[in-house]
Amino acid sequence: MTVPRPAGRGRMKLAARCRVATEAPSFGMVVFCVILLNAALMGVETYSGLAAEYQRLLRTAEQCCLALFTLEMLLRIGAFADRPKAFFRDPWNLFDLAVVASAFVPFVRENTTLLRLLRLARVLRTARFLPHLRILLIAVGRSLPGTASFLFVGGLVLYVYAMVGWVCFAESDPGHYGSVGRAMLTLFLLTTLDGLTDAVRAGLQISRLSILYYASYALLASFVLVNVLIGVVLNSLDEAREIEDAADRDRKQPGPPPAAGPDADVRDRIATARRALDEIEASLPAQDGRPPRRLEASHSGP
Repeated sequence: MTVPRPAGRGRMKLAARCRVATEAPSFGMVVFCVILLNAALMGVETYSGLAAEYQRLLRTAEQCCLALFTLEMLLRIGAFADRPKAFFRDPWNLFDLAVVASAFVPFVRENTTLLRLLRLARVLRTARFLPHLRILLIAVGRSLPGTASFLFVGGLVLYVYAMVGWVCFAESDPGHYGSVGRAMLTLFLLTTLDGLTDAVRAGLQISRLSILYYASYALLASFVLVNVLIGVVLNSLDEAREIEDAADRDRKQPGPPPAAGPDADVRDRIATARRALDEIEASLPAQDGRPPRRLEASHSGP
């Protein structure tokens, strides 16, 4: 079994200096302002007149932003010089590295559309500096499994009601219920309750029982299912908040010292057993008026 080699002094000094720089509040504020500047430059480029007049200035500003992003990424990587694997365990570090490094890929740099999309992804990096936005993004990601189940149930309800609508209203209203596809589109638009009044009036001209059809659909699709979706999102938001709080506590608390060898875990267990034996000895009653004898021989371990 190989013993992990501790980081050299040079790497530890480099990591300490880079960590001081990246954890400074001014560093985060500067990077945040550069991200906003990059977003503003992209907005200016959408105006053809300004883009043509200030083409050289805009390109210079974009190169300066890219240089600052690259410097920021190098400092963040340097902060993990003593533990490189920890850098790749953070999803935000991987996202930032992919966004910044993509600007140096030859194929991406030649494709203007793809390059603009990747530049647009830089705006999402503001989540690193805005905790509330970061919590929302985490909540959206954790709500995807529940949202997929919701979409399946919603699609099933929509299909059943579309088939019933096709059977009941296909001949009288072929424009909205002439096929199951049109019926599903009509009902999907009615999910927001927009145009429900007109649909109910048209249905009453066909049959008075149509009020039951539209009322049950509105109750199930617009109230029950939507509230279920809101519940899924709120639950994911609570989980994301707990994850972010735990990450903040881990960042604020200093980590444990590095293990000296592969048997460090065994030594910790021996130390715990020793403390337990000491507590048991202290709780034993005295014999012959003498204090309880401590088992010194048990402490002769490694």
